[in-house]
Amino acid sequence: MELRKRTEQWEDDRLSKYATRSAASRGRGVPEEPCPVRTCFQRDRDRIIHSKAFRRLKHKTQVFIIPEGDHFRTRLTHTLEVAQIARTVARALALNEDLTEAIALGHDLGHTPFGHAGEDVLDEVHPGGFRHNEQSLRVVDVLEREGGLNLTWEVRDGILNHCGGLQPATLEGEVVHFSDRIAYINHDIDDAIRGNLLRLEDFPPGLLDKVGYRHSRRIHNMVLDLVEQSWGKPHISLSAEMQSVVNNLREFLFEKVYVGSAAKKEERKAKNMIKQLYEFYLSNPGEMYEGGGPPPGEEPGRAACDYIAGMTDRFAVAQFRKFFVPEPWRLEP
Repeated sequence: MELRKRTEQWEDDRLSKYATRSAASRGRGVPEEPCPVRTCFQRDRDRIIHSKAFRRLKHKTQVFIIPEGDHFRTRLTHTLEVAQIARTVARALALNEDLTEAIALGHDLGHTPFGHAGEDVLDEVHPGGFRHNEQSLRVVDVLEREGGLNLTWEVRDGILNHCGGLQPATLEGEVVHFSDRIAYINHDIDDAIRGNLLRLEDFPPGLLDKVGYRHSRRIHNMVLDLVEQSWGKPHISLSAEMQSVVNNLREFLFEKVYVGSAAKKEERKAKNMIKQLYEFYLSNPGEMYEGGGPPPGEEPGRAACDYIAGMTDRFAVAQFRKFFVPEPWRLEP
């Protein structure tokens, strides 16, 4: 028996009746010969990890733009924390861990440089708008490997519907949706405390009593609540009490960290940089992609969004310096 079929049989025997079986996947846009070793979701996970877009996440802002210090989160470490939390929950609920991990690792591939500041600018200046979840899907469908990664329907659905009020079609996608929020709320608190933007005594009285005053304890309690509330059910949810705490923590972070804090003072410069780059590439499309220009037939605005969204923070700064900052003049010998 092929190893893949053995794994598929294990899924049939062991996973929850609500779990997504790899053998029952809706498949890929372009049919492929199955791998003899890996299930389709394991294969998707590997394609995402080996993509250039995934590697670039290490130099993209999570929340704090160009912080001084080695321990602040980047978009890559955020992604890994989401994947770790999501796999823990999926295993506890007997869901498909491989599908969960693939969605988690791919959910932010389309995120812009400078975090949500970059996303907000592209959404404002591009006539079609810009949303990072849709861009993440575009990365795996079109941009990576010059034709996409040809991922399964379930992974693509989870990537597209991981944020906001969107509803994934699988429980594994729902797990990533909750894990993303659990991860960023807790690591943003951790980074804000590390950056002296917050102290534990700054939190409203009683807000941390339910979840804990240490980073690890907060994650533990949120994950435990999610598992207990979702066990044996056809949907994923937190208890009403824990959901209220999560919402209140998010609102507190918006008030104290995400908007107007000292760590966000450079956002204005980052937004101005992204806006000027977008306008420059609209007028000079041949300057994109190292002077090679956009793909044939690609609308300039769409191509500019793709190019800018794929940039790391430091590459965006380098491009801005190249086109907008004068170089010293030197006498030719």
